[in-house]
Amino acid sequence: MNNVVLFSWTIILVVVSSFFMWYLEPDTFTSPFVGLWWTMTTLTTVGYGDVSPSTVMGRIYAMVLFIIGIGLIGVVIGKIIDALTIFSKRREEGRMNYSGQHHIILIGWNRKTEFALKEIFSSEYLGDVVIIDQLPKSPFDGDKVYYIQGDPADDQTLLKANLTQAKSVILFADHHIEEPSLIDGKTLLIATSIERIAPHVHTTVEIMLENHIKNFQHVQVNHFLVSGEMISRLAVRSAFSEEHGSIIAQLVSRHGDDLFEITRRPHWITYRDAFLELLDEGATLVADGNDLGINRKLDDAIPPHAKLLIISNKETLSTILHRGKE
Repeated sequence: MNNVVLFSWTIILVVVSSFFMWYLEPDTFTSPFVGLWWTMTTLTTVGYGDVSPSTVMGRIYAMVLFIIGIGLIGVVIGKIIDALTIFSKRREEGRMNYSGQHHIILIGWNRKTEFALKEIFSSEYLGDVVIIDQLPKSPFDGDKVYYIQGDPADDQTLLKANLTQAKSVILFADHHIEEPSLIDGKTLLIATSIERIAPHVHTTVEIMLENHIKNFQHVQVNHFLVSGEMISRLAVRSAFSEEHGSIIAQLVSRHGDDLFEITRRPHWITYRDAFLELLDEGATLVADGNDLGINRKLDDAIPPHAKLLIISNKETLSTILHRGKE
């Protein structure tokens, strides 16, 4: 039987039975709601016994309801359970479309993706995370983690992840491919699809070889991460100076001081104004976006939409953000 017909007849049976019992025995079933209560407890075989028919016609109808209604409601409940099971399975296998907004998309599942996911949830970010990969099932189980199965270079896969409404995308290199040039070639193909569909979305891309960055010039990628390069440089600096390695390790970890972005306060005219005031509040202004040389131009005016980066701990950051709203 068609599901629509099945559910329609079930609703009709419940409604008709509720009013019919009220009509047959108004003294026992004082309102249609009491009739509904008795009908539902009968069909679901709960049978509280607080209300029951006392006339011959009422009991005859009750026996008919026993035979027809209990089987019908059992089929309906089975259909609902099947639908929930199918929904859960489709979501686990990444075959459901994601319809949320302002989410973070992680493309390619590996150990780095797992660490990135844990880093996201250890931060103050409260939104959803969507993982795109070609695994048969979701690699991570979490309330705010959604999985999309498919080729990330395919437009339909990216649209299933609602790319156009995303906050940012982190594209990890496919380490299942052995040749670095082929890895970066696939990354370039995916990055091109992302920027063609949603050029406004902030995109971070991991590449294997630094000299391949020039091949991404036509793609509006916001940041590049050269795979393994940061770890190598950190190891070398640690070999020469233990202090350098400790400082860098602290900045890229979740503990101690960290890099945070703040907005320009209205009374800050030059970088010097911001630098000195933040210094008094316990933070150090180090950059404006990608510009790390602001200490050499402290008397330059701060652009209206500057992205000021400071080194601070979370407690100091909270105080700075609170004062910025005053």
